[in-house]
Amino acid sequence: MAETPTHSLRDTGARVLRTEARAVRDLAEALPDDFERAAEAILATKGRIILCGIGKSGHIARKISATFASTGTPSAFVHAAEASHGDLGMVMPGDLVIAISNSGETTELRDIVAHVARFSIPMAAISKRPDSTLMRAADFRLTLPDAEEACSLGMAPTTSTTLSLALGDALAIAVMERRGFLPEQFRTFHPGGKLGAQLSTVAQLMHGPDALPLVRSGTPMAETLIVMSEKSFGIAGVVEEGALIGVISDGDLRRNIAHLTDQQAGQVATGNPRVIGPDDLAAEAMAMMSGNKITALFVVDAERRPLGILHIHDCLRAGLA
Repeated sequence: MAETPTHSLRDTGARVLRTEARAVRDLAEALPDDFERAAEAILATKGRIILCGIGKSGHIARKISATFASTGTPSAFVHAAEASHGDLGMVMPGDLVIAISNSGETTELRDIVAHVARFSIPMAAISKRPDSTLMRAADFRLTLPDAEEACSLGMAPTTSTTLSLALGDALAIAVMERRGFLPEQFRTFHPGGKLGAQLSTVAQLMHGPDALPLVRSGTPMAETLIVMSEKSFGIAGVVEEGALIGVISDGDLRRNIAHLTDQQAGQVATGNPRVIGPDDLAAEAMAMMSGNKITALFVVDAERRPLGILHIHDCLRAGLA
């Protein structure tokens, strides 16, 4: 009968994290010699980056492939076993293969290794054994530190898979930054959920010119109130020669309530209002509105000509809460 462990579940969890963190730190301090060459080869690849592996390494390969694809580098995952049954056709000249195997002796990778050699397809390998069959066949050898697994038995892939994943992320992000990948490009691959909302531009959420509540400086306030009511944004923009020079809000109406109907829009408006550009992130507009306790912003061009209007409710509906 096995003895009951004396350490707590919390202690075990902390030990696992410390073990894996030490290994990642060691990897960061001594990146594989071929790291830069592999990254340059990925940047030069005209086809796709093909990730392959099996078992736990296959799961890691699939995630790394997804990271490449979402950061501007075309990529696909090929299951090592399925490759031997027709999926080798997914690996073409012009591609670059990254094969992952902790031992470097995974039998199922044999056919992929032979395939890339036959068609002169460059291959990078991630393994902790530099003298393994896989690493000897690779053009770029990404050797992992020989770190202990976090499993107390020393058998379950834990530290090794964490290192493979971290190294894959490092490659993907290094390539992304060298490409100069922009936030708006990132949003193209992440249109859904809160991440997509955070990367939305003002132009994608704003109401267009037809919705603009605009009046001239000399417009009587009686007419201005009608415009504000019809457009339903709670504000009116005051323009002269096509440029926005002021904004009338509910607060301005309250401050001038005593003689409101005797005044003109330019007399009631607050000058030099806060505005936002169409290419700015909607998250920035949301922060500006929240920080200044306002509910809408006019969207203007470089000459402060109104292009649209963004209400805080538009941001909330898009998931920017």
